[in-house]
Amino acid sequence: MKKILLWLLCISSLTISAQKDFQGKAIYQSKTKMNMDFGNRQMSEEQKKRIEQRMKSFSERIYILSFNTTESLYKEEERLGAPTGQREGRFQSMMSSFSNGVQYKNVKEKELLESKEFFGKKFLIEEKLETPKWEMTGETKQIGQYTCLKATIVKSIDDVAFRRFRPRRKGNNEEKKEQSSETKKEVTVTAWYTPQIPVSNGPGEYGGLPGLILEVNAGRTTILCSEIVLNPSEKQEIKKPTKGKKVTREEYDKIAKKKMEEMREMFQRRRGGNGRGRGRF
Repeated sequence: MKKILLWLLCISSLTISAQKDFQGKAIYQSKTKMNMDFGNRQMSEEQKKRIEQRMKSFSERIYILSFNTTESLYKEEERLGAPTGQREGRFQSMMSSFSNGVQYKNVKEKELLESKEFFGKKFLIEEKLETPKWEMTGETKQIGQYTCLKATIVKSIDDVAFRRFRPRRKGNNEEKKEQSSETKKEVTVTAWYTPQIPVSNGPGEYGGLPGLILEVNAGRTTILCSEIVLNPSEKQEIKKPTKGKKVTREEYDKIAKKKMEEMREMFQRRRGGNGRGRGRF
């Protein structure tokens, strides 16, 4: 098996390197399992189903990765459709603030740029593209027509974004305990990559392997490639995003956390009838 995979890698590398204008496009489906614990809140089954449906539309998304041998653009596929009412509109507006923008990677220059719009304000996140220390397991499996190898890494992820919007219905001790747990936690990320497409890239921030990553499992999120087109007839120019206030990842996370806290307080005031407020960046 190792000899076969090495042969595939060599043949694919020679084929792609011989193509000066090589480009590809991969379609990924991302699904995140949401915590549907409604606590002690009294809700009818119809209300629960309606909330679950809203959360499902947010947690299941489709992304497009356009790539060449060194660069890539990763963005969410545009979806048509409008909210059906005022409540739905407010909910969708809040949820859309967490949507990923356009992400640019240059594996040769070790550059990562991400353009995001957060509550109407544009940001351009700049950071160095780190090479993850993947651990190769030697396991293989077939994804479509591609033979894939398994690699794992332990990574810190933030799994608390949605908790910040939950109403504070608990006692002080419970609330403090929850707030103290709002830190990044470590999870084992599993990636399946194929040497048949020898580009060191993948969905989102994932990459750094000797082949395109076709599947990622990280915590509650699974990202799976559903379609690959190599050398499409319509080429896409891969350009760096340039619009937005330039910030580091740490600066952006602080801004986002502060804004989410403001939004939760605002929703609480509206629910309690104490007036309406609006936070600022």
